[in-house]
Amino acid sequence: MTESYHKKVVLAVHARRTKWAPAWAVVRRFGKGKRVHPSAMTAVRRSWRRTKLKIKPRRTGKKHLG
Repeated sequence: MTESYHKKVVLAVHARRTKWAPAWAVVRRFGKGKRVHPSAMTAVRRSWRRTKLKIKPRRTGKKHLG
């Protein structure tokens, strides 16, 4: 696998863990008049500012050794 493909796979796994709630679940939990973002119901919170996924780049061989 190439490095970029591996990174995309890891990002996809973490995106699934965010668990976006469907619209009907939000209405059922918070009520009809309350406008709440679906991510308010998720267990795993992610923010591109606050936390990073810490995906390490793949190790490659040293170029000067041939």
